[in-house]
Amino acid sequence: MANNKLTEIRWHGRGGQGAVTSAELVAQAAISEGKYAQAFPSFSPERRGAPVLAFNRINPDEPIRSRSEVDQPDVVLILDPSLLSILDATSGLKEGGTVIINTRKTAEQVKKDFGIDARLALVDADTIAQETLGVNIVNTTMIGAMIKATGVISLESVKEPLEKRFGRLGERNFKAMERAVKETKIGE
Repeated sequence: MANNKLTEIRWHGRGGQGAVTSAELVAQAAISEGKYAQAFPSFSPERRGAPVLAFNRINPDEPIRSRSEVDQPDVVLILDPSLLSILDATSGLKEGGTVIINTRKTAEQVKKDFGIDARLALVDADTIAQETLGVNIVNTTMIGAMIKATGVISLESVKEPLEKRFGRLGERNFKAMERAVKETKIGE
């Protein structure tokens, strides 16, 4: 999916899962690659566990002028699969778009259970985060899944933003991303 056009990404998570942080890290990585990028959250009265939205726009060639929420994403990331039961996370997904989900389910199960008819990238981010980080916070793991599914940024470009954000925990977060790149299953 790496391309020469604007890529719009919408993150669905719950308060405290790190969706906003992930969007910021992805934008910093893209900028370090010489691309134009932005990241921003959609805020309502958030509380821990409440649904949260965050957004990215990445363009390799030209500045990004739009500041509105991403309502027609190329990529949708779902950090908490329980959100699929309470909202239409794929609404507005562009034709040929990709849905990246933290789940243990197969592509067939996801399509059957949630009626998602899109290119899927599935990863058991809960297990990766628990085993690699020692906590069930899946945001950086999901960045790894996004890198595998889209190629919109490189794994290496996230290393420095991770270290700046998490200090010595940056290395463990990078390992979680690497593992997600290896373990994400791409299906049609």
